[in-house]
Amino acid sequence: MKLIPEVIAARDEIQSLRRTIHAHPELRYQEVRTADLVAQSLEQWGIEVHRGLGKTGVVGVLKRGTSQRSIGLRADMDALPIQELNSFEHRSQETGKMHACGHDGHTAMLLGAAQYLAKHGQFDGTVVFIFQPAEEGGAGARAMIDDGLFTQFPVDAVFGLHNWPGMPAGSFGVIEGPIMASSNEFRIEIKGVGAHAALPHNGRDPVFATVQVANGLQSIITRNKKPIDTAVLSITQIHAGDALNVIPDTAWLAGTVRTFTVETLDLIEAKMRKIAEATASAYDCSATITFNRNYPPTINSPEETRFAVDVMRKIVGYDNVDDATEPTMGAEDFSFMLQAKPGCYAFLGNGDGAHRETGHGAGPCMLHNASYDFNDELLPVGSTYWVRLAQRYLSSSATI
Repeated sequence: MKLIPEVIAARDEIQSLRRTIHAHPELRYQEVRTADLVAQSLEQWGIEVHRGLGKTGVVGVLKRGTSQRSIGLRADMDALPIQELNSFEHRSQETGKMHACGHDGHTAMLLGAAQYLAKHGQFDGTVVFIFQPAEEGGAGARAMIDDGLFTQFPVDAVFGLHNWPGMPAGSFGVIEGPIMASSNEFRIEIKGVGAHAALPHNGRDPVFATVQVANGLQSIITRNKKPIDTAVLSITQIHAGDALNVIPDTAWLAGTVRTFTVETLDLIEAKMRKIAEATASAYDCSATITFNRNYPPTINSPEETRFAVDVMRKIVGYDNVDDATEPTMGAEDFSFMLQAKPGCYAFLGNGDGAHRETGHGAGPCMLHNASYDFNDELLPVGSTYWVRLAQRYLSSSATI
């Protein structure tokens, strides 16, 4: 593994920043303390700082030489509404809030790269350090873009990185094309006519109609979309009635849809509407459908991905980079940035949890788990990746 010596030497300082962030987690769009820490660190290292994009976002700009070439490097900052089970020293000090997805580590790795590039970096162009709020359901990436992120800082490409438990620590996983799915939510309300449960013929039963709709929706996955087009349609809630002897006026079901392409998503939404409305009508009921498209699929650009893979392999070795990693049906709002700019989103192995200090919770070291903790051994790896990626991309001999 070819890590930058100065990055290794700064590990204790960057680890301290990471653990400070972990101890003081902030939920989406509330990352005031975290943003202050990021901004103060960047300013201390002589990096130009911009604040307020996406409400609590921070952007650092570091320019060298005369080239107009520019690269964006992104880390997310927000925590989750989870009560931490760990009891080690840097555990969360905020009740009901926890860095259970490793955004504290993502922020620290990018700060480590910013420190090195400010003090030692040799490149010709501009590095834009993007510290993003509200990835966890708040679409902070879109908010920053709407506030002019890529207008004020028109990068040529943008890159993201996420720790991944279960992968060997320090290894990379990436793939060209879709790497994470779109995230979408739906709610279908069926309206009928209530009646006494002993006299169902006097009403129009929305509960029975809802069950038929639920069954019918699964036919979209098995009979409407192409078998090779991956998608998930999960009904996670069905609600109706308050009394055992009353057929209610309304019932509703809700859930999520995940796809790797917008085309498949368009098909599923259209078929859902048709099935719900037609099925409800068949039982003399009516259907009202709400379908929310939250995050689009995260789709890596081929050329930028191949470029990133080459950088990864020069750091951790050929065998420690899986360039055909299995995509996940989880979602990530870095997808909005990849809709606006070419780039690459990759996974960095967080290990099996053996790194956790004494006092960790009894649960697994998995994302969104109350016993999770970021693996600090990754800090020099992630920072080195960001540094080499920026230096190579801004090199006069770089080819993309």
